[in-house]
Amino acid sequence: MAKSVIINRALFAFTINLLGLLAQPSSAQLRQNYYANICPNVESIVRNAVTAKLQQTSVTVPGTLRLFFHDCFVNGCDASVIVASTASNTAEKDNSINLSLAGDGFDTVIKAKAAVDAIEQCRNKVSCADILAMAARDVISLSGGPSYAVELGRLDGLSSTSASVDGKLPLPTFNLNQLTAIFAANGISQTDMIALSAAHTVGFSHCDKFSNRIYDFGGQAGSIDPSLNRTYATQLQIQCPRNVDPTIAVPLDPVSPRAFDNQYYLNLQQRMGLLSSDQVLAEDTRSRPTVNNWALNSVAFNQAFVAAITNLGRVGVKTNPSEGNIRRDCAVLN
Repeated sequence: MAKSVIINRALFAFTINLLGLLAQPSSAQLRQNYYANICPNVESIVRNAVTAKLQQTSVTVPGTLRLFFHDCFVNGCDASVIVASTASNTAEKDNSINLSLAGDGFDTVIKAKAAVDAIEQCRNKVSCADILAMAARDVISLSGGPSYAVELGRLDGLSSTSASVDGKLPLPTFNLNQLTAIFAANGISQTDMIALSAAHTVGFSHCDKFSNRIYDFGGQAGSIDPSLNRTYATQLQIQCPRNVDPTIAVPLDPVSPRAFDNQYYLNLQQRMGLLSSDQVLAEDTRSRPTVNNWALNSVAFNQAFVAAITNLGRVGVKTNPSEGNIRRDCAVLN
């Protein structure tokens, strides 16, 4: 009997450990300096291309960051979000939730890929997925955020379908439980989720994503979401009047919209989170201490963000040739 109990306990422990491993992001064979002997200058080539693109438009920063996130949460970080639709297939990028992805994000990767492939030694040796990961790092550092050593070695995915996107990405109406669950499905912790949410320190949102907070909240005529700063709500009503042009967008961070910093958390403390999925991080007592800590400590936030985006970059990566390849054209499957 005692031996049976010991065996059962061992099996239970093994099962728990196995489940824990399965829930982790797959870093597989990713490593820093992966291209050292393949395309030694790839990181500087990508950075130069990203810098040139950023000089053309500041949308490069949020566009590239959001592209990376939307890619990794659907079938892993494999650049499948960049693939264009064909007559026989509607790709990820044409799913309704991805239609708002900025064209400048796609253009950043395509231009960086062209710059890499212009070097004969590097041609068709660097994946679009890795170029996107490098570009995401570069737009963060070029806009004032932390720089970090990016892990590389991803292959590009072999498929891209609109249907695969459904239910995989967070919505602006999500509460903390919903946010935590959708990140956990990708092996990302709640702390990492709160850190990654600070990508909203840059970029814009269309008025229809938060109009329910500033007009007739909860179905009550003239009411405003009580978790929204009243002065800020009035400003938003001026920027986004009823029946506004759907192409109109406002900054997610009204204080420093072009700087990657910890202002996002300071805004949440002032009830100036634009989306309810932002503001809930300060309203829920489980996440509020983290928000308050990073609002006070930019160094701690930067460290947490680097850890979080590194974990994001490991989600569902493909390193086995049976799972992926290196696309000659990022928008076209080989």
